[in-house]
Amino acid sequence: MSSVPFHYVDLRTFCYATEDDKRVEDALRTLLPEEFEVQRTESEGHHGDRIVVFSARVENADDVRRVLDRLGELPDDEQARLVSELDERVTANTELFLTLDKQAAFNGRIELGDGIKFRAKVEAYPASKDAAVENASDVLDDL
Repeated sequence: MSSVPFHYVDLRTFCYATEDDKRVEDALRTLLPEEFEVQRTESEGHHGDRIVVFSARVENADDVRRVLDRLGELPDDEQARLVSELDERVTANTELFLTLDKQAAFNGRIELGDGIKFRAKVEAYPASKDAAVENASDVLDDL
């Protein structure tokens, strides 16, 4: 993949009071280049329970390629599902949204599921949903 099809990729996950901070951060890092900076923000739930939000914005082209390489490890059936759902996953603002399984990521696997939010700003000229869907489809087909 010579050109980078996304302006940036945002990744975010929550660590609830019942989870181990280090393990949740490690799950997020599964998608990131080595030594990539992860932001940590502490918050509080409705009942006073601690919630830690881990997030990272990947903007450098080589780092975005690394994230896409990891996304390319999705099982074939999940990649096909993702491509078939692109019209629902890409917004009018040319953003691609999906969620990845946090437990699988902790175990080194990339799977669709719950826990890690993935948002990517898709390059699209002109900036339209249709152009973004087409570009995202091309990217996913190349993975």
